[in-house]
Amino acid sequence: MEFMNDNTLVNVLYIIQQFGFEAHDPLVEALVTEAWRRLERFDINMLSKFSSCLADQHLCFSPLMGKIADIVNRNLETIQDLRCLSVLMVSISSLISQRFQEQLVNKAEQLFDTIDSSQVNTARRIVQFLRNIKYSYYPLLERCNKVFLSNVNHLDLDSISKILSLYHSLQFHSFEFTLMTKKRLTEMIPLFDHPASFVKLFVTLGPVAGPEEEKQLKSTIWLMSEELTGQQALAVMGAMEEMESRNSRLIKKIASILYKHLDNYKPVELLRITQALIFLHFQSKELFVKLRELLLSYLKVSVIPSEISLLVCALSMLPSPHLDEAKISQIEAVLPQCDLNDLNSFATSVLRCIQYDPMYRNNTPGKQLKLLQKLDHYGRQRLQKCSSLNLLWEEVKSLKGDWFADSLLEETVVILQRLMDEINYINVAGIASFISRTNYLSTSLLDRIASVVLQQNEKIHPFAILAIILPFSALNYDPPQRDEFFGTCLQHLNSYLSILDPLKLVFLGYSLATREYFSEDLLKAIFNIRFLAKLDSQLELLCSSLNMKVQFRLMELNRAVCLECPEYQIPWFHDRFCQQQYKKDFGSMNGAQQQIYKMLAEVLGGINFVKASVLTPYYYTIDFECILDKRKKPIPYGSHNTTLGKLPKIRSELNTQIAGSRLPPGAEKIALEFLDSRAFCRNIPHLKGKSAMKKRHLEILGYHVIQIPHFEWNSMALSTKNARMDYLRERIFGEGKSSS
Repeated sequence: MEFMNDNTLVNVLYIIQQFGFEAHDPLVEALVTEAWRRLERFDINMLSKFSSCLADQHLCFSPLMGKIADIVNRNLETIQDLRCLSVLMVSISSLISQRFQEQLVNKAEQLFDTIDSSQVNTARRIVQFLRNIKYSYYPLLERCNKVFLSNVNHLDLDSISKILSLYHSLQFHSFEFTLMTKKRLTEMIPLFDHPASFVKLFVTLGPVAGPEEEKQLKSTIWLMSEELTGQQALAVMGAMEEMESRNSRLIKKIASILYKHLDNYKPVELLRITQALIFLHFQSKELFVKLRELLLSYLKVSVIPSEISLLVCALSMLPSPHLDEAKISQIEAVLPQCDLNDLNSFATSVLRCIQYDPMYRNNTPGKQLKLLQKLDHYGRQRLQKCSSLNLLWEEVKSLKGDWFADSLLEETVVILQRLMDEINYINVAGIASFISRTNYLSTSLLDRIASVVLQQNEKIHPFAILAIILPFSALNYDPPQRDEFFGTCLQHLNSYLSILDPLKLVFLGYSLATREYFSEDLLKAIFNIRFLAKLDSQLELLCSSLNMKVQFRLMELNRAVCLECPEYQIPWFHDRFCQQQYKKDFGSMNGAQQQIYKMLAEVLGGINFVKASVLTPYYYTIDFECILDKRKKPIPYGSHNTTLGKLPKIRSELNTQIAGSRLPPGAEKIALEFLDSRAFCRNIPHLKGKSAMKKRHLEILGYHVIQIPHFEWNSMALSTKNARMDYLRERIFGEGKSSS
């Protein structure tokens, strides 16, 4: 061995590993030891190949890999081979500091133009490195994506599967790549007749497949089902969850295979099985009983906080969940070691048990309440230990649910405010997304975000602009330099309008319209036949819930432009869509609305003076409508068939005529809206963007809008019927208490 040159030594190690020699084999150990002695003199090619060998031996956290990271750090300026560097970046990614990560990203960006456009593996490794360090660095992702697009016809199933998986982890969406790979994968359906390869195709193509491809995939996987291994069945069930499948026959078949292999699954896999079965509405007492037994057996011996949290999470999802004293004690024992994600998982599970366990229907046992109090305590303790924004962000970025919102959100915002000087071009989009998601209005945080955008806009990638604008739109807030802020965001985006994913462009247009900001260039980019055809193609790739959300946002943007910017002459083209949706969505009035309806009839002089659940031009629904003449006297309607608690049928002849155009001279239409908690920010009674825009639009349609906030209607001041009647009179007529 000592007589081999460096090149031969590393190549022998590499080849031996291809033959399947284990890491603890004496020959492999001897070769690694010899290579370690020579490490400092290896050239970049040998160093990268050796690091790859170590990674294959699962030695990513070893001192030897640390030594390689140190060599790369010292010699980074002289490295000019991106292929070798990309191998090293992936190998050492688990060991390096954030500063070193950024240096490697910058170096990869500098060297990117030196590689041939056919170097798919180099581009894939760069994306893998970004995934490993959890950094969605758009400039590099965009350039790697171009390499994949130019080689898409040469990519095999394995490559496409890996790239899409990496994109999913980084939350990077390339509509063009997904569309092109969908076509390529569809062509592969007849080519695979072996379960291992077909399962991979099913998992990769299924979530973006159209009805015809989905039918082919499901019929083929059914024929192969008896040959599936436990892991393959698990992968298929996960894909069916993502596809929102309702094929009960296939679900039952795959579930039966999972049942056979239940004893062989790890805890995290049992959680995935439970989540998929519950999401797909699968019912099987026998399977659920065995799942519970296995989860409990793992829980009895587990001491790792993250594992205990996922086991408790899975148990809480099963029918009739129950946490006995032993499980509660086990949870309490690991709380000091838990991070916020584990604490949040425990709290969500406990709350789910309290909600769905029939034993707790009438009262919640003290043990559960005590555990929730302890979770609050450790959560606050964990938050207070965060001394930097990056550490805090790692813990809170994916937190959601009632416990976090009710117990820790306010304290989290306080700490974010204390650390807000650390908000910069790298983390600004993430912080903005967090604010949007939590509905918590912090003007100081939003002002800081706007300031970072104005000062560092050249470093912020255009793909991040939507996330940055979203909280200002959702929470109905303008920063001090409003026009400069929105103008800078749009100017930054202009050159990207043609390449942004269509759905992002729609969301962006809607978000800006909510803040009364309309860009002619952006609207022209959206409202043209070519773009709308492209959007239709993308809608076919989306799950049903996201598909519908995009269609609603396009409709709402179309409505906003027609009402607020008629000078752009963009036509209204959503009549058929709205009629279809509102026929589906019309339901009954809730309790508060029924109460208000009765009182309005009394205040106005009779049931024929008020209409409930009115549909306006452009398809806004109004809780209640009445008409006052020029002397502020109610005008009766003709006969109408609104029954208490029922909503009217939609008139197909509904058009877009302005509401006030046929009123008697001096009369006005009044729209009364009951606003529940969803219309306001979480922390203060500040109207959110969507409700503010609706009020604005109803006023354009000729209405005088009266909004009745839930916190006023349900306040102590309005605790009696007379007080509420006086409140309605005051809001409608401007009168105080009636003399009667």
